[in-house]
Amino acid sequence: MRKTMPAICGIALALCFFSPAIFSNETPASTAGRTKIVVFLGDSLTAGLGVQPSEAFPALIAGKIRAAGLPFEVENAGLSGDTSAGGLRRIEWLLQRPIDVLVIELGGNDGLRGLPVNSLKANLQAIIDKAKAKNPAVKIVIAGMQMPPNFGADYAAEFARIYAEVAQANNAVLIPFLLEGVGGHRELNQPDLIHPSAAGHRVVAEVVWRTLEPILRAK
Repeated sequence: MRKTMPAICGIALALCFFSPAIFSNETPASTAGRTKIVVFLGDSLTAGLGVQPSEAFPALIAGKIRAAGLPFEVENAGLSGDTSAGGLRRIEWLLQRPIDVLVIELGGNDGLRGLPVNSLKANLQAIIDKAKAKNPAVKIVIAGMQMPPNFGADYAAEFARIYAEVAQANNAVLIPFLLEGVGGHRELNQPDLIHPSAAGHRVVAEVVWRTLEPILRAK
C-alpha cells in the first residue's frame, strides 16, 4: 500500500514575495519559432522550500527539457503557503505572457486547513477556465495530492477524487499523486517530514517527467 505523507505544506509558512524562477532553454530548436512556455503553478512543493532553486523539481524538469532538445522554457510559479484560492488570484498575472502547458500543483494547504473540497474543485476549475480563455490550445496537467487518513477517511477520499474529476471534465492530464514514492519516506524528505529533500525532488521530477515528456513532444 502506498504510504501518504503526513502533510503537504506547512500551515505556518508565511507568504513570501512571488518572484517566479525562469529556466531558459537555449537550444537550436528554440530558434525555429517562439520558445514555448511551461508554467508550474503551485505551493511550497513547487517552490522548492528548503532546497536550492536548482534542486527543485521544476528546475530538474527544465534540465530534462534541455537534454531532450525541446523548445520549451520553464517558469516556476510556486509560492510557499499558497492555497488554490491564492493560485486563482495569481493566474491572471501569469497569463500576461503566453502559456503553452500549465501544470497545476495546488490543494495541499486547502486540505491541511480543512477547507471545503468543493471550494478546491471550484478554484481549480476557475484557474483552468482563465487559462483556456487566454489560450484555448493550452495543455493542462493536474498534479493530484492526498491527505493523510487522520483528516478523516471520507474527507481524504473526497479530496483525492476531485483531482481526477477536474481532469476528466477538462480533458486535462492527471498525475495521480505528485509525491508518489516520496510521501511517507523519511529518507526522501526534510526533517519536517513535509517537504521533499533534494533526493526527493529528483524522484518527483521523474514522476512528473513520465507524464510531461509525451505532452511536450506532441506540442
